[in-house]
Amino acid sequence: MTSTLIVGGSGGLGSVMAQHFADRGDDVIVTSRDKARAEAIAAQIGGSTRGLALDLARPETISASLADVTDVDNVVITAVGQAANTLAQFDITDAVSAVTMKLVGYAETVRVLRERFTPDASVVLFGGLAKERPYPGSTVVSTFNAGISGLVRTLAIEIAPHRVNALHPGLIGDSPKWRDVPDPPHSAQTPIGRLVTMAEIADATAFLLHNTGVNAHDLHMDGGLLAT
Repeated sequence: MTSTLIVGGSGGLGSVMAQHFADRGDDVIVTSRDKARAEAIAAQIGGSTRGLALDLARPETISASLADVTDVDNVVITAVGQAANTLAQFDITDAVSAVTMKLVGYAETVRVLRERFTPDASVVLFGGLAKERPYPGSTVVSTFNAGISGLVRTLAIEIAPHRVNALHPGLIGDSPKWRDVPDPPHSAQTPIGRLVTMAEIADATAFLLHNTGVNAHDLHMDGGLLAT
């Protein structure tokens, strides 16, 4: 059975992806900073899905948190620490926490699991379109999402022959943040005439994990927004 770890899989996009892989028959592990929440989501997904506690913002604890995870086929890291943060009103504590989670925490998770990768194992790290399209308050978000691109490139060398790719979504129309917002930003600007969906993001993640020719790649999932 294929083993898939979804870090940040306890809500929103992460839980949709966890359900996607569980429905395919994978042995899925979902994580949250809160163990009870992770276990509750795992129970909702069903099958052999299980939950565990993992805090990317405390990278020194990641190794112990993953001690019970053995052979791994797929690693998907979606967890985010996004909050508006501008230079004019710069919150250093929030900035350090967000960058630690997104870059140090992501890298440490891959490092810890590398020796447990099966021969065909691969990794998908989530960034975001803010690296290409900054917006007011995205100082830190744009920076760490751009950092994901660099991290993917160096990891592709360091964990070879295992593959690692990045997925950078734009706004996701049916996500908890945007599904109840009338006329969300960018929806009329995309060539497809709408925002992308969580199901489309899950499908793209599966493609990056399973297509053995794709490596060290940044996949933008934006409905063509960057072409406008």
